[in-house]
Amino acid sequence: TLLHTLPGTPYIYQGEEIGMTNVALDNIEDYRDIETLNFYREMTKKGHPKEKIMEAIHRISRDNARTPMQWSDSPNAGFTTGTPWIKVNPNYPDINVAHDLKDSNSIFYYYQKIIQLRKENLIMIYGDYQLILEDDEHIYSYLRSLGQERLLIILNFFADQTIFNLPTNINYQEKELLISNYNVEEKEDIKSTYLCPYEARVYKLY
Repeated sequence: TLLHTLPGTPYIYQGEEIGMTNVALDNIEDYRDIETLNFYREMTKKGHPKEKIMEAIHRISRDNARTPMQWSDSPNAGFTTGTPWIKVNPNYPDINVAHDLKDSNSIFYYYQKIIQLRKENLIMIYGDYQLILEDDEHIYSYLRSLGQERLLIILNFFADQTIFNLPTNINYQEKELLISNYNVEEKEDIKSTYLCPYEARVYKLY
């Protein structure tokens, strides 16, 4: 939601459109990234415990972005009938394209919807940007404006429920919820509202 409601050209890659995650391989032998392998050797020489080294690798390894695309829950995630260059993420039975295509509320269809909104609303591409709630530690919110059009984007980047309070200097007569990753009542008052963990909303203000 953030990338597709900001200026610039959004890119979709590394399986993000189905929610693919970083991979936490247990053995260093399963990694292919030269930087990761060098990091492991250096940290081992310095006497760091293997468990701590692998924890760091799980976070920073470039191989997180190199695991095979997870097409289905079949062997090797449907990527190949041979042996992949790097192991498939073990979560592929639950996170894969085939699974997402069967669920109308999946991440894949959310991506389709927000891409379509961006195509239909030039304000998302060319509109001016105004950050609001600059001091809020949990919410990233901003306005996009183009001529008489205005969009309000509200994003909760944390795993906790939080409260969104619309600044008093932002007025509107009506609002239209364009997209959200939760079920939201259209009549809900956005002047003060609760946001669920990692909730995203895009409103059109009139």
